[in-house]
Amino acid sequence: MSAKAKANETSGSKVPSHVVYHVREIEGRDKSFWTRIGSAWAHADGQGFNVQLEGLVPLDGRLTLRVATEKKE
Repeated sequence: MSAKAKANETSGSKVPSHVVYHVREIEGRDKSFWTRIGSAWAHADGQGFNVQLEGLVPLDGRLTLRVATEKKE
């Protein structure tokens, strides 16, 4: 578990430890198309996550959880 996720679980932070993306492969392209669709918070015991999805759940592609980081300008 990352240091940021550990900090979130011990501090009771409302900031999510991970971001949820819907990832779709596009035929004929080398790169996948990533759309942010939600957030996730690590359980205090480190054994799971609470996931909140915003909008419809995709029926194709895959879901990917990535450690939340601050955006660079």
